[in-house]
Amino acid sequence: MDEAQKILQEIKSLKSKIEKFEELYREYEDLITLIEIGLEEQDEGLISEVTQEAKQFINHYEEMRIATLLDGEYDRSNAILTLHAGAGGTEACDWVSMLFRMYTRWAEDKGYKVETLDYLPGDEAGIKSVTIQISGENAYGYLKSEKGVHRLVRISPFDASGRRHTSFASCDVLPEIDDDVDIEIKPEDIRIDTYRSSGAGGQHVNTTDSAVRITHIPTNIVVQCQNERSQHKNRETAMKMLRAKLYEKKLEEQMEKLQDIRGEVKEIGWGSQIRSYVFHPYNMVKDHRTNEETGNVSAVMDGDIDRFINAYLKWIH
Repeated sequence: MDEAQKILQEIKSLKSKIEKFEELYREYEDLITLIEIGLEEQDEGLISEVTQEAKQFINHYEEMRIATLLDGEYDRSNAILTLHAGAGGTEACDWVSMLFRMYTRWAEDKGYKVETLDYLPGDEAGIKSVTIQISGENAYGYLKSEKGVHRLVRISPFDASGRRHTSFASCDVLPEIDDDVDIEIKPEDIRIDTYRSSGAGGQHVNTTDSAVRITHIPTNIVVQCQNERSQHKNRETAMKMLRAKLYEKKLEEQMEKLQDIRGEVKEIGWGSQIRSYVFHPYNMVKDHRTNEETGNVSAVMDGDIDRFINAYLKWIH
């Protein structure tokens, strides 16, 4: 991104913040006016309307307040989110597909753009792994809360005996890194392999070796992209992902606490989850870091995860 683009992006961001503040202030003035009318006319019929308007104002105020907590260097950046199936076999692959849908819905509700960069289907059902780019202001700032292992407890639809199963999936989130960030990638340090795409993607999939896998030999970091028809574009995106991972590694090496950038590195299994989603014997989604919880599991799986994101942002500040 060149300097002119950065300036334009900054101007757009500042304008958006001003507009949101002005809209919030109008809501506040309308609410005060409504309260004054109710008191003046002693109209008890306005109580329910005032209550509803007050709740809406508080929600919008809280959203704006939470946004001020996004003060990290890359919080305003786009996010690259990767999901991997862990312990649980086909169950875990199905769990990844459910999380993929959850994050996609959340992003679309925010007005963010979602692009699938890499997709590996499960052997029988679901998804083994998937990488998506979520583009929009503060995407990484919000989604960094999702890094870690997510645990599912439910009656398995793949078990004829109807037994309860526990499955795990890991979520990793990286910021999209600008090209001007000082990350050196030597040509002799990378190995580039091409292969045929394997995921859902239209008629062009499996017709040419357009998918790209890049291995960074010194660190053994592997990234891959199969989204575009063009091998050149897939290589460009994969290099961007590699830069992000190398930048993250560079920061990790500079920090005493790994958790500040990536979250604790744990096995994808028992005892390592950041959040549990329980469908049986009761309905509950609980974040084990913040203790934020809700019984409305279906809403969460439809993308309503702001309560967990906001609780996390408060927790780390």
